[in-house]
Amino acid sequence: MSWLDEGGEDSPYSDYDERDARVRPNPRGTRPRSKHRPEHADAERGRVLSVDRGRVLVLVGEDTDTEREIYAKRARELGRNSMVTGDLVDVVGDTTGEEGTLARVVRIADRSTLLRRSADDTDDVERIIVANADQMMIVVAAANPEPRPRLIDRYLVAAFDAGLDPILIVTKTDVADPAPLLAEFAVLDLEVVLSGTGEVPLDQLRDRLAGHSTVAVGHSGVGKSTLVNALVPGADRAIGVVNAVTGRGRHTSSSTISLRVRADDGRAGWIIDTPGVRSFGLGHVDRASVLRSFAERAVVPEGDPPEGIPLREAHDWEIVDRVEAGELGDVGIRRLDSLRHILDGLVVPPGG
Repeated sequence: MSWLDEGGEDSPYSDYDERDARVRPNPRGTRPRSKHRPEHADAERGRVLSVDRGRVLVLVGEDTDTEREIYAKRARELGRNSMVTGDLVDVVGDTTGEEGTLARVVRIADRSTLLRRSADDTDDVERIIVANADQMMIVVAAANPEPRPRLIDRYLVAAFDAGLDPILIVTKTDVADPAPLLAEFAVLDLEVVLSGTGEVPLDQLRDRLAGHSTVAVGHSGVGKSTLVNALVPGADRAIGVVNAVTGRGRHTSSSTISLRVRADDGRAGWIIDTPGVRSFGLGHVDRASVLRSFAERAVVPEGDPPEGIPLREAHDWEIVDRVEAGELGDVGIRRLDSLRHILDGLVVPPGG
């Protein structure tokens, strides 16, 4: 017996009887939900060249007769996984690249490396800048603006943490002598390229970058975009000037983009130009990798190491003790102090 039967037609609730109401079934509720997703066996592999407000520029069919650039959006099945320049992705849908078409990115391939930065050293929330790079081209000017060794140290820490091989590019060597700057890094086995009037020809640098994916980083105004434009004809990256009063460069490149650089023998590589920055947060860095990488790249004096243990095989505290004892000289102490100053300022993760 229902509540309506109890009260009969004279019940105060009789006007609310909805047993005869017609209810349209939920069309989505009739379909069982499934965790199974399409395999997208027909997906094409592509390289992300740039990401702009939810749209990604993807190179499909790389180094084939059907190579083309297409625009795509992220598929729902990607969830919150973000795409960055350098990612290798699988795309489906309209991949012709014709004007007005838009494909879908359904998968992001496993990444070999990740270059990351945070807002500052107290922020452990990381921002991925580039994926799958194997080299970092640190661009610094010999003058105008003045070089900043501490910022270079930050780039080196990020490169060590990401597993990238650093290359130090010094521009404007026709304006100032780069020797004082280079002396500060003489204790590290860094590859150095001087860029200026009468210095290393561009074809030699292109040959060095061929076969690699190289991310270019640098302070605003150091000539990074100028160098990229020279290496990649038609790149047309925006170029700014240095303020004569403050000595600071103006931000010009506002996006990260991957450009193909080709050597004279036809071999190709990728140079990834990033916006110029005045700071580089390292709140995400794995401290354990930094001093070890520093030791691995140290130019250790000849002769038998203390107790027969090479510096690169020492424990972290032994690396510190031996450098402070003079194994790498005064410059080595300054470099190590700079790295330790950075590491001391980082956020300690929970339980760390």
